[in-house]
Amino acid sequence: MEITEVKVKLMNRKNDKLKAFCSITVDNAFVVRDLKVIEGSKGVFVAMPSRKITDRCLKCGGKNDLRSNYCSECGTQLNSNRAEKDAKGRAKLHADIAHPINTECRELIQKKVIGAYEQELENSKKPGYRPMEVYDSEAEQTITQKPASD
Repeated sequence: MEITEVKVKLMNRKNDKLKAFCSITVDNAFVVRDLKVIEGSKGVFVAMPSRKITDRCLKCGGKNDLRSNYCSECGTQLNSNRAEKDAKGRAKLHADIAHPINTECRELIQKKVIGAYEQELENSKKPGYRPMEVYDSEAEQTITQKPASD
């Protein structure tokens, strides 16, 4: 596996742990978006794309974020302790969408993404800096079809 492209969009919010969003292209054939560069207690690290875990209201069946105290559909009070806990006893609120399944792959992604992040950070200090265009989700959702040729 080769990571053939890394795109980085820096976040310019002071005192925020989220430093950048990234996308990687694997073998010029497969893109993974929404990787995050986060400032942790031991330095920056890469977090894989994830989604919030939801559950359903027992009364109406409406979908709710696990942090919600009340149902967004019917207003019923929800059990505040309904999230599954991880091995350290913390509430599991997100689930990975994509992630490496071995250390070698994780280290490769981490090295490439952190390297690209640091390079983009350096570039941002230069006069005339223009942020990298990571992607425009609305534009990419539009599919243009060619007319069928007769």
